[in-house]
Amino acid sequence: MRNMVVAGGQLGPISRDETKASAVNRMIALMHQAASRGAQLIVYPELALTTFFPRWWVENKTDFDHMFEREMPNKDVLPLFEASKKLNIAFHIGYAELTPDGHRYNTAIMVNNFGKIIGKYRKIHLPGHSDNQEWRPFQHLEKYYFEKGNLGFPVFDALDAKIGMCICNDRRWPETWRVLGLKGAELVVLGYNTPLHYPLAPEHDHLQYFHNELSIQAGCYQNGVWSVAVAKAGFEEGCELIGGSLIVAPTGEVIARSQGPDDQIIIAEINLDRCQEIQENIFNFVEHRQPREYSLLTDE
Repeated sequence: MRNMVVAGGQLGPISRDETKASAVNRMIALMHQAASRGAQLIVYPELALTTFFPRWWVENKTDFDHMFEREMPNKDVLPLFEASKKLNIAFHIGYAELTPDGHRYNTAIMVNNFGKIIGKYRKIHLPGHSDNQEWRPFQHLEKYYFEKGNLGFPVFDALDAKIGMCICNDRRWPETWRVLGLKGAELVVLGYNTPLHYPLAPEHDHLQYFHNELSIQAGCYQNGVWSVAVAKAGFEEGCELIGGSLIVAPTGEVIARSQGPDDQIIIAEINLDRCQEIQENIFNFVEHRQPREYSLLTDE
């Protein structure tokens, strides 16, 4: 059996004036907890270094450039890399990336237990809008601040596993999970910042936790993968974010779930070989998929 102990490092709210160094210290504390319980990997949320700044409109988006990272690691985040090496634990973290040629992405990286970046993903399914919509109680301007990711949905070898990455809204799209599944992913790691209130369809507000779990459980079951999905949660700058961080098995079963919106870890020992229960039976792609019948998915 290929067993691995995985953890999710859920964060409570990050205020607009909280420093990145403070957020990193909170993550290091969670990393120590996870390592003390034998975790080999800890997953942190989307945009884990800052508040969710796309909820504010500014005429010049460069006013928020201080929320972006120009290099990784940098002086603010280096202590997390150093703690990872000291504790012999890999980690996944989301942040806002500003490239040397001026491109802005909602990004996540995977760092091994030697402090080396071994995987990067840039968010593809950007939700929200790109214009100023003052009627909203809070804005969702990811399409304004970020470009669509340009790295596809990568799967890479790490920790004796094939690991795929996605971010927040990506988890709602079955195509995300199917591409990762077709590439052989065994574990999908992701972070999210998800408001409890959805201004366009407030009648769905009571379903936010359910839809979060539904998306992840379906993705895991239909592709035979494990997942660690981790929230930034709580009442952050006037916006309530759901918690509900999860570890889900290839059968779709939830085997760990956070309690409440605070900084906390969830942890579980997973058996990567259990992916075969699904991948070799119900959802044996080679035996049962009919890609010729799915052309509508990719035809323009």
